[in-house]
Amino acid sequence: MSLAIDAQDLVKHYGRHQALRGVSLQVEPGELFGLLGPNGAGKTTLISILATLLDTDGGAAHLFGHRVHTAQRELRRLIGIVPQELAIYGELSARENLTFFGRLYGLDEKLLEQRVDELLVAVGLDGRANDPAQTFSGGMQRRLNLGAALVHRPKLVFLDEPTTGVDPQSRNHIFNEIRRLNAEGVTIIYTSHYMEEVQSLCARVAIMDHGQVVACDARERLLRLLPGEVRVQLPRPDAELASRLGRMPEVKVDVPGPDQLVVRCPDTSEMLKQLVPWLHELELAEARLQVEEPNLERVILSLTGHALRD
Repeated sequence: MSLAIDAQDLVKHYGRHQALRGVSLQVEPGELFGLLGPNGAGKTTLISILATLLDTDGGAAHLFGHRVHTAQRELRRLIGIVPQELAIYGELSARENLTFFGRLYGLDEKLLEQRVDELLVAVGLDGRANDPAQTFSGGMQRRLNLGAALVHRPKLVFLDEPTTGVDPQSRNHIFNEIRRLNAEGVTIIYTSHYMEEVQSLCARVAIMDHGQVVACDARERLLRLLPGEVRVQLPRPDAELASRLGRMPEVKVDVPGPDQLVVRCPDTSEMLKQLVPWLHELELAEARLQVEEPNLERVILSLTGHALRD
């Protein structure tokens, strides 16, 4: 079976600025894949090329075995795009918006009517189907935006910040629909500045910076690039505890203050099993512990030096 995405050495220039510097990326059919990186990393340019909206200056990309280029209009039938900026018409109703986009893809009218009814239910807008989209809340408009990208049943969907500015209820509804689509075999590329979303949804993640892929791996392996931390606030100074911890393999101990320790280790659970008995033994049981596990935000910061909201 062909890869859903097979990009090899993609290059793109905007004048003197090189937006992509030899990007290679492979995504299997049916993956829910995260694409992350700070602003200016090249994510939008990469998505635009893969969605046949922009030609590359070098390298090649294939979707499900088909060569990607802007003249390949038929390939767009396989693709759905949910852009960061809303791509719906406020004066049209939810039903009219979905019908309009379905006709752009040449759907048969009878099939289109059935598909629109299904999507209105799927995105939770069946009760407001005939109301103008401009009367909807931001979350409802986001859900309609998602529906417009799905009306033609694409095999590959690009989601660019799909939950920006939405309420928690709409966010959960969008998440449920994403998981449902993925369970049906739709390949999804998800990009967001909300790291907890990507960490919850995506089993594999690529991180971009300065037009290159700097890391691409399973989520759990990326998280293991960084140690966990246990911060210890002692009831009194104690040099013995720091000495014992410092002798443990793969453990690094920082002492920011006489009664403070920061313990970095590969496995915080195993560390706590050793640390808690020592605290009791050394009569330090009143110590306060704070555990911080690795997360994608910290991984990206360590790889790129930038927070995602830069």
